[in-house]
Order: sequence, then structure tokens, then C-alpha cells
Amino acid sequence: MIKKLQHKDIGIAKVVRSVFQASYKVEAKLLNATDFPPLKRPLENYINSRTEFFGYFKNEAIVAVVEIDQNTDFTLIRSLVVLPLYFRQGIATALMEFVLNKFDTDLFVVETGVENGPATKLYEQFGFVEEEQWDTDHGVRKVRFERRKETK
Repeated sequence: MIKKLQHKDIGIAKVVRSVFQASYKVEAKLLNATDFPPLKRPLENYINSRTEFFGYFKNEAIVAVVEIDQNTDFTLIRSLVVLPLYFRQGIATALMEFVLNKFDTDLFVVETGVENGPATKLYEQFGFVEEEQWDTDHGVRKVRFERRKETK
């Protein structure tokens, strides 16, 4: 089950942050990143964020989270994280389907590290197309994917 999370509640924010931390530790290893800014994101940033968070629940526990930033031009998938214990169970796929169905926008945008094969595969599976690559100041090469609404 996927539900909107009340991230301004400190208890919920702590759980959200713990899911992010566990998942980003794995991603940092995939990217060979020793300095990985997502791992430095403080709790207050989650609580005060203007983005929306949606949690994937399994046995009443949050096991994955997607963070969305929507504006009039596009929907940005800021983060999509799954607890490592729940990798390869279709949870990221379910979250992507949820986002694409919930948000009525002509353009979806997402970024990840170039070396993050599982994320790249997921986004391409949903019709996202690579638009740009660049090097960050913390030594990670990133890629931006976009998916435009199909016109009929």
C-alpha cells in the first residue's frame, strides 16, 4: 500500500530519513562515492521540505519512499529509495507506477548517478530518456532522464 506521509511529524520524518540513509549507503557504494551529499541530509531538511513524500508500506512499516516536487511545468522525482532488505521485490516499480498515475503533468524528470544501473534500468523501463550527463563537485557523474506525456 502507498500512502502520503506527513513528513512534518518528527516521528514520520525520522522513519523517512532512516529509509533514505539505508538506501543511499548502497547507492554511494554503487557510485564509488566517498562524499555523498544525500547521506548528509539532516532530519530538519525532511521536516521542513516543501516536497511531498509517499511511503510504500509492508506489514504496516514504511519500506520505501518516493519524494516528489511538482510545479506547473513538470513533476520532479527527487528521490526514490527502498530499504535494501526489500530490493528486487517490485517496490520501486510500484512507486513509479503510482507517481506516473497520480501526477497529471506533461513532463516527468529524474536524476541519478550514471553508475546506478538499477535506477537507470527502472527509469528506462518506464520510457524515460537520457537528456544530459554532468560531473558534480563531489565526484559523482550524474544523468538526468525525462519522460514526456504521450500525445494522442
